[in-house]
Amino acid sequence: MNELPENKSHIRIIGAGLAGCEAAWQAARCGVSVSLYEMKPKKRTPAHHQDGYAELVCSNSLRSNEIYNAVGLLKEELRMLDSIVMEAAYQSRVPAGSALAVDRDRFSAYITEKIKSHPLITVYEGEEISSLCGDEITVVATGPLTSPALSKEIAGLIGDKSLYFYDAAAPIVDAESINYDTAFFASRYGKGEATDYLNCPFTKEEYDAFYQALITAETAEMHEFEKDLTVFEGCMPVEVMAKRGYQTLLFGPMKPVGLPLPSTEKEAYAIVQLRRENNQGSMYNLVGFQTHLTFPEQRRVFRMIPGLENAEFHRYGVMHRNTYINSPGVLSSDYSLISAPHIFFAGQMTGVEGYVESASSGLVAGINAARRAKGEEPYIFTSETMIGALANHVGFGNSANFQPMNANFGIVAPLEKRVKGGKKARNDAYAVRAISHISYIKDRLFSSAE
Repeated sequence: MNELPENKSHIRIIGAGLAGCEAAWQAARCGVSVSLYEMKPKKRTPAHHQDGYAELVCSNSLRSNEIYNAVGLLKEELRMLDSIVMEAAYQSRVPAGSALAVDRDRFSAYITEKIKSHPLITVYEGEEISSLCGDEITVVATGPLTSPALSKEIAGLIGDKSLYFYDAAAPIVDAESINYDTAFFASRYGKGEATDYLNCPFTKEEYDAFYQALITAETAEMHEFEKDLTVFEGCMPVEVMAKRGYQTLLFGPMKPVGLPLPSTEKEAYAIVQLRRENNQGSMYNLVGFQTHLTFPEQRRVFRMIPGLENAEFHRYGVMHRNTYINSPGVLSSDYSLISAPHIFFAGQMTGVEGYVESASSGLVAGINAARRAKGEEPYIFTSETMIGALANHVGFGNSANFQPMNANFGIVAPLEKRVKGGKKARNDAYAVRAISHISYIKDRLFSSAE
């Protein structure tokens, strides 16, 4: 345990996962001393098995490393800002083609050693924090399996209805990948704005093929602690619903009533509705299609939906145990609590999904907690960067239908001019713009560090 240096601004961080370690590292870079509390090795969640920090509990892959891929761009932004998570990832990298995969033991050991040896970071192991009372500047980075005691404390701060205890999300597709010769805009019975919904109509033959593929598709393996699906009864996986009978979907999420075909004014045999996901109309989610299918099966089966033959998925459907905040209107885009700005959140609890995204939220929360400790104004990352786009999703996403989100170009601020050359050229333009911005701010961001 390191001794706290005298005469330093100070913050507290709860949780030494990827987000907590990144927050601690960035706050220390800003010249602020950090008390980092980690309940391991005394106590673990059901998902954790090792004593080290930043444990990768699922895959050892941090996904694509290509800069024209959304998560690849996010990794490059983090690398440019001296992220400890990215530093550890490259130090522990294993061959994985264009993806960045790591030796999970070396990855955790590298971060653990760096955090423990930093002169401005004091680690308190075996310490479970269950109270957020007082005015100490705090970053809560306790992950998707936050303890019941701390969850109750958080719910008391933000309201029970703003804290979700599981994640049941439908897939989201890129608007530009939809076939508009097949899909048509309309709201059911003509209510609301027609452009809010896209409709993908089925013939009986198309529905029969889709139904058989759906009920026989492979589902994802679940953790032991997630196998009781009774908590999902109110938000049932579409494949489970389908197995209850051939017509179940026809009277549920695929009902065609109130949506006549523009060409004939007659109803289709079945319809999948896509709901607009953001103001730009760059993303649409599949209404009622929460699912536990594997990602490859989602890609195969959902591309059988007429109009989605070439769909590009910004996010696949997920259904797993997760504690997260309905963040829009609750958290600011610096990840601070609007009602108590000295409390910050980081990691999956904020509504970001994935290892790299969690590190990104930790970076922003750590920097801004440190700035608050030093009496400085918060720094809000522009949504022209992937770091800022995720933070903007947390602060200003759709609170009525808020779901955890991976990095994707659909949440990034639109380009000023349309780019010719297809998807890759467009994504390259996003990347050039983002990297230019990060290059401009990276030295200024830490210039006031003592």
